[in-house]
Amino acid sequence: MELKDTVELMQSSDYKERFKAEYQQTKIRYDGLHKMLVKWDAGKLEFTPTCSKALYLEQKRYMGEYLRVLETRALQEDITLE
Repeated sequence: MELKDTVELMQSSDYKERFKAEYQQTKIRYDGLHKMLVKWDAGKLEFTPTCSKALYLEQKRYMGEYLRVLETRALQEDITLE
């Protein structure tokens, strides 16, 4: 799934559909950041990052926490994320 695949859900009048899109978008970005950091660790990054690795790791940590919160809310509100 790509970000463009979430556009229809984001425009829904149903908050549960918008919630799913928000989760999916965050997960796509989180997974992309994770892959970048793995490549960085392996010395296979195709570009030179402009920020420190510590800052990217901090971003990943907060994104992971946000995903956890969204997953908890989804369970409490009976929203299927997949």
